[in-house]
Amino acid sequence: MSNRILLILLMLVLAVGNLYLMGCAGTSVAVGNEPHYTGRGPGGGPPPWAPAHGYRAKHRYVYYPSFQIYYDTARSLYFYMSDGVWRTSGRLPQGSPASLGGSVVLHMDTDRPFQFHSEVAKRYPPGRSDERRGGPPPGKRR
Repeated sequence: MSNRILLILLMLVLAVGNLYLMGCAGTSVAVGNEPHYTGRGPGGGPPPWAPAHGYRAKHRYVYYPSFQIYYDTARSLYFYMSDGVWRTSGRLPQGSPASLGGSVVLHMDTDRPFQFHSEVAKRYPPGRSDERRGGPPPGKRR
């Protein structure tokens, strides 16, 4: 019987030790919505909101300058400002017209296109586009 008790104690010690070691794994916490972009890289190059091609281009957006709305073509999501806050939805914001007008295709290395909205808005002010019409489907109303 003492061998059985020793075996149970050994298994208990191993289980507790395993849990202890698993708790030592590192974690990281991100706070806030600060962009990771701090400037141009050592070789120069375009800023992250500029049209990108090749290995850096990870996300494709259709931007509608007249309404300052981004559309993520891969995830079928709209990004737009509402009450001073950027919102994400699978539908156009309420009150948007059926046609959003001209658009610009942007390739970015961020999944939050609004991070660099001030630069994008300067480059593509309302009324300006690259004349690409169509883009994504207008979406359903809320």
